[in-house]
Amino acid sequence: MRSMTWYLGAGFAASATLIAATTFSGSLVRAQSGSFYAEAAKPYKGTTIRVLDEITPLQEALSKIVPEFEKETGIKVEWELLNHFEVINKGQADMLSGRGYYDAVMMHGFQLGPMLSAGVIRPIDDLVKNPKLADPNLATADFIQRPYKTAAFAKDKQYAFINWNYNQVYWARGDLLSDLEEQTAFKAKYGYDLAPAKTIEQMRDIAEFFTRKKGEKLAGKPLASDFYGIVLEGIKGGSTFGVLWNNFMKNYGGDIVDAAGKPNFDTPENVAALGMWAQLWKFAPPGIAEYSLVDVPTVMGNGIAAQTIAWSDFVLGVDKPGVSPFAGKFVYAPVPVKAGSTVRSAEAEPSVTVISAASKNAEPTFLFLEWLADKKQQDKLIELGQGGVPIRSSSWALPAIKDNPNKTLFAAMESTLEISSAKPKMPKYYELYDMLSSIAQEVGLGKISPADAAKKGQAEMLKLCTSCLL
Repeated sequence: MRSMTWYLGAGFAASATLIAATTFSGSLVRAQSGSFYAEAAKPYKGTTIRVLDEITPLQEALSKIVPEFEKETGIKVEWELLNHFEVINKGQADMLSGRGYYDAVMMHGFQLGPMLSAGVIRPIDDLVKNPKLADPNLATADFIQRPYKTAAFAKDKQYAFINWNYNQVYWARGDLLSDLEEQTAFKAKYGYDLAPAKTIEQMRDIAEFFTRKKGEKLAGKPLASDFYGIVLEGIKGGSTFGVLWNNFMKNYGGDIVDAAGKPNFDTPENVAALGMWAQLWKFAPPGIAEYSLVDVPTVMGNGIAAQTIAWSDFVLGVDKPGVSPFAGKFVYAPVPVKAGSTVRSAEAEPSVTVISAASKNAEPTFLFLEWLADKKQQDKLIELGQGGVPIRSSSWALPAIKDNPNKTLFAAMESTLEISSAKPKMPKYYELYDMLSSIAQEVGLGKISPADAAKKGQAEMLKLCTSCLL
């Protein structure tokens, strides 16, 4: 048993800054400094690890930081960025095959149920408890807890940290909502002030109010083409059903399974939510049935719809000068809830990077994943992106967010993440989602009534699982 004090090396000598040492497990003392990863990585220096992640503006910003890990540790990182669908297909195929080409793969929350049931994700409990590998300053209490806890853990095991807090927010044309002529006309028709929707019913009224034909006036000017009160995802697949499930059904008090994990699709709450879903489609562009999560921000950026619910990271790529002519004119709010409801729910996709069970480099890969989640790297990521989607609560106070001119977006994002959960871990998730996406589209198109859709969904769910959770 011995005590050891680790110092910051050259950086420490240059700055002459001594950081307090801490006792670990009663025998190992480490300096609370940036040298932890350099010291912990010594046995793995020269090792190459392969990590697969998806490419979005967030990952592009992070890619500028990754070389610092290589410089600090001597561990080479082949960090491969592919599109959303390629990461899912290629990453899962590699893990399920047992090939182990990738040491770590980014996974959305919905992927975890099928992959955990296949036994291809390595638990990290032993690594987290290993004093030679666990950063004593990681401060996991600073992670935004609900997304972290629901995504990174399953039953009594930990499988990851948290990497990406994808979430949805309400997004509207602020210039239209603040137009005096539109405000007067809206109040005369609906009896309350025009403002960003706080309830789903208000969102429906705003959608109806702003749906206009070519030649009608909008904010005092004649329209050159039809204008729509709302745009939503409608494509079979993508995140369409997630929008219906978490932004509508749960806010109406429904869900697709009960507390025991049994199918629960044919409830009155779900029928009511499906009814509102169908109503909103009447005020959306005619192509809504083919709109994906990518098309929704494009439509908003082109200025042909008044409001939507969209992924906040896509908003970051559209609401900026040079991308949309309406940049700076948008306003954001938390996802609307059902009027009178005491329950809040919002679609989100907390995502993690897991270590493949077939990886031969679990320890250096763990160090990399831990390093990515460290506050120092997360602060740099927020600064580089001049904002972003935080995984740490402390990030809300960073100048890039606190002083950002787009304050309503980050306020909406923070509110959403307070209640965001990863998808429940369902071994049959893909089969269930595919079937329910199809029903959601049929309801939106008016091919099936909400009540019949609820009965159909329940019957089809029971064919797939009677106990649907892991």
